[in-house]
Amino acid sequence: MPSPGLNPDRSLGWIRRILPVFARQRPVFAAAVAAGLAVVAVTVAVPIVIGRGVDAAAAGDDLSQWVLALAVLGAARFGLGYAYRYGLFRSAHRLDADLRNLVYERLTELSFSYWDRTQTGQVISRANSDIRSIQLLFAFAPLVATQMVMLVMGSAAMVWLSLPLTLVAMAPLPLVLYVGIRLRNRVFPLSWVTQARMADLATIVDENIQGAQIVRTFAQEHNQVRTLARSARRLRWAGTATADARARHAPIMEALPRLGLALVLLVGGLLAIDGGVAVGDIVAFNAYVLIMAAPFRMIGFVMIQWQRASAAAQRVFEILDESPEITEPPDAVTLTDPVGRVELDDVTFAYTTSSSAAGGSTRVIEDFSLTVEPGETVAVVGRTGSGKSTIARLLPRFYDVDRGAVRIDGIDVRDLRLSDLRRAVTVVTDDPFLFATSVRDNVAFARPDADEASVAVALVDAAAGRFVASMPSGTDTELGERGSTISGGQRQRLAIARALLADPAVLVLDDATSAIDSEVEERIHAALRERRTQRTTILIAHRLSTIALADRVVFISGGRVAATGSHRELLATVPEYARVLTDIGATDDTGRTPADPPQLGIGRVG
Repeated sequence: MPSPGLNPDRSLGWIRRILPVFARQRPVFAAAVAAGLAVVAVTVAVPIVIGRGVDAAAAGDDLSQWVLALAVLGAARFGLGYAYRYGLFRSAHRLDADLRNLVYERLTELSFSYWDRTQTGQVISRANSDIRSIQLLFAFAPLVATQMVMLVMGSAAMVWLSLPLTLVAMAPLPLVLYVGIRLRNRVFPLSWVTQARMADLATIVDENIQGAQIVRTFAQEHNQVRTLARSARRLRWAGTATADARARHAPIMEALPRLGLALVLLVGGLLAIDGGVAVGDIVAFNAYVLIMAAPFRMIGFVMIQWQRASAAAQRVFEILDESPEITEPPDAVTLTDPVGRVELDDVTFAYTTSSSAAGGSTRVIEDFSLTVEPGETVAVVGRTGSGKSTIARLLPRFYDVDRGAVRIDGIDVRDLRLSDLRRAVTVVTDDPFLFATSVRDNVAFARPDADEASVAVALVDAAAGRFVASMPSGTDTELGERGSTISGGQRQRLAIARALLADPAVLVLDDATSAIDSEVEERIHAALRERRTQRTTILIAHRLSTIALADRVVFISGGRVAATGSHRELLATVPEYARVLTDIGATDDTGRTPADPPQLGIGRVG
């Protein structure tokens, strides 16, 4: 059963907001706390039994009942203490797991625009170290709470034994409270800074791992090490400042109860001389003062952990409170048996920039209209930044248009169920992502229930069957992270196989064959036409060999459709089209450019 989410009322404190997430752990947590309170009662009873035993020994009485009582109390404390700590830490770890699941679930729901403005390292830090800080508080705070109950019960027992000695023992406590408040006020801002700087460090590490090849290509290893060292020094300062605050205050908080112990021994000794208290009572008081020192030893740790958890919770809540921009309506339309008709009707779209708080945006396409019929193969050509890839992102609704409409089979994509839409429209990019798992698992990611035969057919259709068969373990061969153990062209073919296994009605290849030679590319497109004659294919193209495979070419300029027709028609009638092909370096495999019109007969050009 999924865990409920946060309390949506952002005016509440972070503990009250997180309680619904903790709801499933309440029975075990309550039982653990009950066992903890029983442990407190047993612990408070022990000094009294010891004191009475001391008095009995001094009077020469039989000690067997007191020894037996201590044995029973010891056994009870062991059993109850085990139940207490096991239940407490079990609840805390389950809270940790539920929070991680909630964060990951929200991350899968968030729109692409969120990732455009968010660093991956920041998210990783919040999903790991910040949640860990919250979990530690829930594990240890109840320990301190029961220790405080022990303080109250112990104080009551001390008053019962001797009021004067109790007042002497409690005299330093107001000072402990004052020092604790000062520690809390110092540590909270440092905790926030520490968590933020841990996230900064995680971001740098993540970028250097992901970009290791670029770092080494430009021989920037030493510069990146210096960058990480600067970040580590900033984190070190925050951690050292926190340790300094704790080192200044925690020893005082621990030492003050010891002062109470010295006063108890002094005043108690004088009272014992005059017969005001029994020797056993002084022994019991000595034990109580030592027992009650434990809460003061832990209070400093928990105050620091509370501040860390408070800061961490705010950072985690920033993710959980983020609302996805792309959502489906309550009455979303089910797309059944799509045929693949694509319409972009007077579409205008702008990416939100980093200055979004001030309303900043970068307009990419404006008043863009295009219709692609079912089964048609269309190449989209334009300069870099003209909006070609943006079209690929709007079709599966990775982003919503600012104006106009995108339709699949005549239905606005904003009215469709997202799962249906994304099964109908599949996008393959020029730099596809592969998981660090087997070839089979990467291809079958599109359809986890696919059998071995279906995976094999997809690999053959993507012209990947032969090179996969030559691998050491065939489809069981494990790939490196992001497919680093195979070539770029092989990665592209596996990504195309994954898309073909999904069998979409609309396939968008966003320069997805840029690392594949034209002969292999022709075989892939032949397989596309043979396997599903009605599949609509949109090619975001930069190479003449790719453009040659299209039934129609759409030339875009300035965010609009500037011209449409066959490749030869556009060369003959649209001078800008030829200039753009030359500027972007579009060539066939012999290096010929549009400036060589007699040699352009590649595949089905024209």
